[in-house]
Formats: sequence, structure tokens, C-alpha cells
Amino acid sequence: MSETAKGVTPSQTVGPYFAYGLTPNGKYDWNDAFSNNLVTPDTSGERIRVEGRVFDGDGAPVSDCMLEIWQADAQGRFNDPQDKRALPNSSFRGFGRVGTDGNGGYAFDTIKPGVVPDPDGKPQAPHLVLAVFARGMLLHLYTRIYFDGEAANAADPVLALVPSDRRATLIATRKPGTGSAVYCLDIRLQGDNETVFFEV
Repeated sequence: MSETAKGVTPSQTVGPYFAYGLTPNGKYDWNDAFSNNLVTPDTSGERIRVEGRVFDGDGAPVSDCMLEIWQADAQGRFNDPQDKRALPNSSFRGFGRVGTDGNGGYAFDTIKPGVVPDPDGKPQAPHLVLAVFARGMLLHLYTRIYFDGEAANAADPVLALVPSDRRATLIATRKPGTGSAVYCLDIRLQGDNETVFFEV
């Protein structure tokens, strides 16, 4: 190795991703440990689809982004040993992952989560926790997806931290004219109408 080739290894961003291992989505010959379909046959609750697109600061779609969601079940319980309430009534795990398509599109098939308590016991409106991983970012981003028309949104302690003129970036709207419940929310990483992200 020449002296000019030595040096500090450059920093790595959090993407792009190796789809074979991280976002298989049934494309390969094994049972996926995770996918964008969280619904199990024994899951109770309203089936919903959450979909949208991811855009960069220039408004261009991000085609190699990875999204993860975590959520409670319809009764507001988490499939986690730290949730000391009654165990979930199904094999619903509340975790999903998907890669964006060539148009920056994503979709999750899941159930609408129930109201969950915050650490102080205050009720939080039904929501999904969303993590965004993409090239060019040194750290992944965290945000939430709330649902339009939920009365509990008005008293949600986390949503109350967001300036009122920015809350729409976190609220998925129900798509009209569809038989099943389809909610839409675009994620904007920067620029006009940038999605609100949280420090955790």
C-alpha cells in the first residue's frame, strides 16, 4: 500500500440497503422474519393500509429508502416484555419493514393501533412509530404517523409538542372512495413541508 493510499476510513451513511437481507418482501426462497404486512390470521382490530412516498429536499422521490414501524395492537398493548399489561391476544408483533420502490412509494398493511399510555400514564392517540433510513444520512430519523379524525389527537402529549402549523406532516389522511381503510402520508426529508422528526 502506498503512503498516499493510507488514511482515515471515510464515514458511512445509513444507506443504501442490501434488499436481500433487509427488505426481502417475499422475493427470496425463505420465510421473511419481517415484512410490510403485519397482520396475522388471529389479529383482531380494524385492518388498514398506510401508504405514501418519501421525498428528498429537492422534491425528488427517494427510491432506496428503508422504513420501519413499531406499534401497539388494537387494544393498545405492545408485544414486548416491558409492557406489563395483559399479553396481546394474537401473534401480532407490531413491527414491520419495507423498502421504497422506484417512485419512492411505501405501504404497510396492519391494524389500527389502540390508545396507549405515555410514561406518565397520559393517553396517547393511536399512532405508528416510524424510523427512516436513507443514503446521505449519518443517523436514521424518527417520527410518528397519526390518523386523521381521531378525537384523541387533540390531547396527545407528543403531538402537542409540535407547532400547530406543522402537525399535518404527521397526520395520515384517509383516502376517500376506497372500500378498506387506506391512510396516506408522504414523508419529506427536507425542504418545504418537511416532516417533523423527533430526537430520541
